Amino acid sequence: MIPGFSSKRRFGDLSEQEILALAISAEEDDARIYLTYAQHLRVEFPGSAKVFEAMAAEEEGHRQRLIELHKRRFGDIIPLIRREHVAGFYHRSPTWLIKNLGIERIRDEAASMEASAQQFYLKAAQHARDADTRKLLGELALAEAGHERTADRLEQEHLPAAARAEEDRQAHRQFVLTWVQPGLAGLMDGSVSTLAPIFAAAFATGDTWQTFLVGLAASLGAGISMGFTEAASDDGELSGRGSPFKRGVASGVMTAIGGLGHALPYLIPHFWTATSIAFTIVFFELWAIAWIQNRYMETPFFRAAFQVVLGGALVFATGILIGSA
Repeated sequence: MIPGFSSKRRFGDLSEQEILALAISAEEDDARIYLTYAQHLRVEFPGSAKVFEAMAAEEEGHRQRLIELHKRRFGDIIPLIRREHVAGFYHRSPTWLIKNLGIERIRDEAASMEASAQQFYLKAAQHARDADTRKLLGELALAEAGHERTADRLEQEHLPAAARAEEDRQAHRQFVLTWVQPGLAGLMDGSVSTLAPIFAAAFATGDTWQTFLVGLAASLGAGISMGFTEAASDDGELSGRGSPFKRGVASGVMTAIGGLGHALPYLIPHFWTATSIAFTIVFFELWAIAWIQNRYMETPFFRAAFQVVLGGALVFATGILIGSA
């Protein structure tokens, strides 16, 4: 490719045959995306899975109408043209990314898909000179615009209010078990367990760089250890806690963050400035942990605060006493 030269076609330069071919491939892609979501949700959220299966069927119906029009006007050979071949054309997020972000994120993505498809058909209809082509593209634009009502109808049919509420509760429970619980355990371990070595090193050496290195090693080491321990402790099949990989990532990353929070200030060369900032960060870390426990684990706030702050204060004092000895 010549530097600075794009190999993509501009939408305004596409022929009517190419616009129809692009619409056919886009509808096929969207139907496959909906079926992928349906397959992913079928076990835990069967009602939502049926909604996405029905939406995939509608997209397939649109594709068949477009193919029939192409056959009448241009014959059986449909040019190969896809979204990535057209400059500025809307794209779809990878299904492997979206489907792992929870059911609400999947629903939001579906709504975004319908809105972008509507805009495409409106723009395509403006470029069409053939009356039948303009009519069909306009009808599909209206169909995409009406998908919100269609989705509501499909949800009423396959996902009544009680089933929707149950799926939402299940999604929240799964989110807590897979992400919040291991992440909170990691944050608590990283924030509290690294207090003693970091502040012991700080008060023993008075050297901010050496203290930072101790904190970095303690934080990353604890993160790796917690991540592997969480992932290996339970495959999630019987407990329903979800993917061990996700739980390991949540636990390991939050453990490292918890320790790095009060290790990073020691990149500041002035000892008491760095230590004062580290004190402040520790204070907010401990109260954040108490808030998360109250928000997601339904632990009474003052009890959570007492447990976390008291435990953190004891470990913190231990580090200072040992470092000052």
